[in-house]
Amino acid sequence: MEPEKLSSGSRGKPIRCRAAVSRKPGEPLVLEEIIVAPPMPHEVRIQIICTSLCHSDIIFWKMKDFPGIFPRILGHEAIGIVESVGEDVNEVTEGDTVIPTFMSQCGECADCRSTKSNLCTKLPFKVSPFMPRYETSRFTDLNGEVLYHFLFVSSFTEYTVVDIAHVTKIDPAVTPSRACLLGCGISTGVGAAWRTANVEKGSTVAIFGLGSIGLAVAEGARLCGATRIIGVDVNQQKFEIGKKFGLTDFVDPANCENKSVSQVIIEMTGGGADYCFECVGLASLVQEAYACCRKGWGKTVVLGVDKPASQVSLPSREILHSGKTLMGSLFGGLKPKSDIPLLLNRYMDKELQLDEFVTHEVRFEDINKAFDLLIEGQCLRCVISMCNE
Repeated sequence: MEPEKLSSGSRGKPIRCRAAVSRKPGEPLVLEEIIVAPPMPHEVRIQIICTSLCHSDIIFWKMKDFPGIFPRILGHEAIGIVESVGEDVNEVTEGDTVIPTFMSQCGECADCRSTKSNLCTKLPFKVSPFMPRYETSRFTDLNGEVLYHFLFVSSFTEYTVVDIAHVTKIDPAVTPSRACLLGCGISTGVGAAWRTANVEKGSTVAIFGLGSIGLAVAEGARLCGATRIIGVDVNQQKFEIGKKFGLTDFVDPANCENKSVSQVIIEMTGGGADYCFECVGLASLVQEAYACCRKGWGKTVVLGVDKPASQVSLPSREILHSGKTLMGSLFGGLKPKSDIPLLLNRYMDKELQLDEFVTHEVRFEDINKAFDLLIEGQCLRCVISMCNE
């Protein structure tokens, strides 16, 4: 069967399109033509409008050992149009605007039916190189070699295939270059403050790491009415940036004299922050965040992705005596299909800030420039447009 070059009349047939393929760890992505198979039952084939680059893409692009695997199509923050659907797909139809997400929401399991969890049991989160239901790929190169998936999204391609449990239908009126940000990082940060921690009005928040996710936590805390939002980062320029998102105070670990960061924050707050967020992915920072969390009711939320073998060590006496909570948060505790539309409504109502996170925009042909910008620390989010205009 000869693959279609364009989507017109392509339903049920393979599509030939461009993709930025990661062929070797840490090497520039290769822009090449690939074949995208039709969707299987419960799957959707999506034409990507634009996508943004997340630090998780960088981590797996550099990773030499499994779950790093090559050749792979990275990318997991995106927005697109449904080109075709497989059997048993009723939620969306051709032409719908959608956001694919690494988190699933089947709507059927105990977790999806509960308000207490966003961790779908039927299609649990894992770093798999395949589609979730079939453990197979929908991508091949022109030589017939399998190209692996990434986080069930793989958005660095003009067309991708995503399981319907990972697809959220949205209002097509929302600006695509802003809506795509809610596919991962911004949702994770805002959701962690809003859904996971349930930050209360008038509370004090400490955020360790002021990258996009940390700043999104600040934005979420601001929306929740926190009165004091303390940022911790080694880059002092992040304080000025963070003020846009509600940051009120800044701690540079290099300027704490002989005190630990946790000691400084305890003194600043008169006993510790009500809510602490670790957004870097370092066990030592999880310990610092927990240490400066207020006794009795303090919550520490872990968002950063650490090395697989890393362990957090906490004194058992402190756990018993302090009454604090330590918890993790995947995708900010959000249920994608129900919460992403709510966040988009808040953006449309000029409550939630998204524009301020987009510092750069590049064409698909220049996707490697986006990697350079993020690695060099020059951007928060770089949006990659798939069209040639």
